Order: sequence, then C-alpha cells, then structure tokens
Amino acid sequence: MMNIEDMLEKEFIIENLKSRTKKEVLIELSDVFMNSITAVNRDSLIEVLLEREKLGSTGIGEGIAIPHGKLAGLEKLVISFGRSMTGVDFDSLDGNPVYIFFLILAPENSAGQHLKALAKISRMLKDVSFRESLMNIKTSEEAYNLIIEKSKTYV
Repeated sequence: MMNIEDMLEKEFIIENLKSRTKKEVLIELSDVFMNSITAVNRDSLIEVLLEREKLGSTGIGEGIAIPHGKLAGLEKLVISFGRSMTGVDFDSLDGNPVYIFFLILAPENSAGQHLKALAKISRMLKDVSFRESLMNIKTSEEAYNLIIEKSKTYV
C-alpha cells in the first residue's frame, strides 16, 4: 500500500514558499531534503527536475504542480509540499499561476512506486475542498495533518 506518511515528513513542508520562479521553487522544495538525505547532490537533483520540466511542465493546471524525478543514490521515495500565497508562473498547462506544489523524488529504479505516488497525489488534489483547505492552512503542522488524513481516504 502507498502510504504518504512514509514519504512526507513535517520538515518537508513549506507553508509559505518565498520563490518567484520555477527554478527557485524546485530549489526551495528540494532543500528541505538536504538534512535527511545526505547521499544526494543538490545540483544533480535540481538538474534532474529541470530536465523533467523540459519534457513538459508538471504544472497540471488549477493552481497545482507535481514536479518529480528519479535519482541515483536515493534510498526511498520522498515527498515535499509547498504553498505559494502569491502564485508562481510554472508554465502550467492552463497558463495560470501555481499555488500548491508536491515534489516527488524516487530512487532511480522505482518506476512503479513513483507513478503510484504521482497518481495518488493527483487524485487527492482533484478534490476542490482539499485544495482550498491547503490554501487556508496556518502552519506546516496543519498542512501535514491535512495531507495525511486526506491520503488515508485514497488507497
């Protein structure tokens, strides 16, 4: 079973992203991992994410982006969450700014797991009231609890 709580930690949540550009957002969302994932080189991580964006924006519309990539040296799948109060131009499919970000990083050889996490988060975010709740959180703890609770309703 795909448990978001095995991949998302409270320290991986940024309730107020400072970034204004796509690259800055990717850096900010990746930096939360740097204390716990020592085997990963920050520059190669950003490179992987930017390369993935060149294939097509992970800004899926409705104010959501789910950037993702696979990395050598990563031991398990990890997820970070960020919210931008001002919105970021992320070359979204609908051309609108992005406010809600979930970044998924997977070990290089874990295609199935990575796609399951992507699908689960996409399904969770189809719920308009969940997206609104994410926009109204006051703390990263509140965001964490909201995401974990919501993930339990999607197997």
